[in-house]
Amino acid sequence: MIPRHHLLRTRRDVFRLAGYSAAGLALAACGVQGQKAAPPKPDAVKDFWSKQTKHGKLVFANWPEYMPEDKAPLEAFKQATGISYEYKEVIQENAEFFGKADPVLRAGQSLGYDIVVMTNGIQLQHMIELGYAVPLDHAQLPNFSANAGEKYKERAYDPGNQYTVPYTSGVTGIAYNTKYVKDDITSIEALFDPKYKGRVGMMADAQEIGNFGMFALGIDPEKSTEADWKKAGEKLKAQREAGLVRKYYDQSYIDAVSKGDVWLTMAWSGDVFQRQLAGEPVKFVVPEEGGTIWTDNMLIPKGAANPVDALMLMDYLYQPAVAAELDEFIQYVTPVPAVQDLLKEKAKAAKGEDKKALEDMVGSPLMFPTEADYAKLRTYTKLTTQQEQVFNPIFQSITQA
Repeated sequence: MIPRHHLLRTRRDVFRLAGYSAAGLALAACGVQGQKAAPPKPDAVKDFWSKQTKHGKLVFANWPEYMPEDKAPLEAFKQATGISYEYKEVIQENAEFFGKADPVLRAGQSLGYDIVVMTNGIQLQHMIELGYAVPLDHAQLPNFSANAGEKYKERAYDPGNQYTVPYTSGVTGIAYNTKYVKDDITSIEALFDPKYKGRVGMMADAQEIGNFGMFALGIDPEKSTEADWKKAGEKLKAQREAGLVRKYYDQSYIDAVSKGDVWLTMAWSGDVFQRQLAGEPVKFVVPEEGGTIWTDNMLIPKGAANPVDALMLMDYLYQPAVAAELDEFIQYVTPVPAVQDLLKEKAKAAKGEDKKALEDMVGSPLMFPTEADYAKLRTYTKLTTQQEQVFNPIFQSITQA
């Protein structure tokens, strides 16, 4: 088993820029300069792929710590297909990546990557709407069809997986320190409870905190309106003015709740699972009112030199044994349900610390959410560029006050 020595800190830093900083807003607005692309016609997609051939090489752009150090899955792919690869950990933030990619793609030039991994949200939406993502040929994705969970085959941000297939997912819920919080936290209302005054952590990202404001009011973010955003803003403003919130956090929330600076906080599942493996008294829950599921997605950017090779790798990663190897390292939520049983079998044969770690993974709802958890999970509000100019200030006025 490959141990993980570092948290995926950079994976979530994206939201500091994309959600509430001026730089993030400027980068997100880059798409305004582009021309929205028309939805792809089936015949055009078929015609495009009929002209493509395998070249025996590809370039994969990903986030840090999203692939085992020995690149074993990629090496196995190379052996199985004869396709060589370059693997580059060049994506640190969605906003930064899109800000650099937009002028290149708008000019009709290639990024030099055949696969890139982006989180659902503002920048991925721009990539799709501006025609910067190549429509996928699902006839060449049999492993995805056979092995992806049904929940990952119909994402609100990309209906029918026309442009993307998931790489890994995570959940935004509530973490609390059991040394200080003796109640079983089940409701989002705990974040608004006066008895935790000054000990509550909330996220600084507009989309993240906006979702929780809406959950607290029984609003589905995926179906929300401008009136809903304003109501959620008022709910969060009252929470702030009552002195409940110690701080609006980026990644640093996890240290705060582990140390007891805050007793309960909005949290990302992968961070909490890492702390649990380290023996820290932190518990994670998806509130009964709802939690957010985010997904890092593989896509083929416009102008990619090796789209067939890229599609072959994307499909290869959906083989259960390969997906299990990846998930054992990444320790987030896999889009391949069969991984849980494979890791369970591996745990039976393992010994010592490896056995304990594998058993913890298999039994953790942070890696394998229950059906009840999934039923409560929603993604972010889908925003047009004009709507961003309304949505973001509502929630920035809370977190930046």
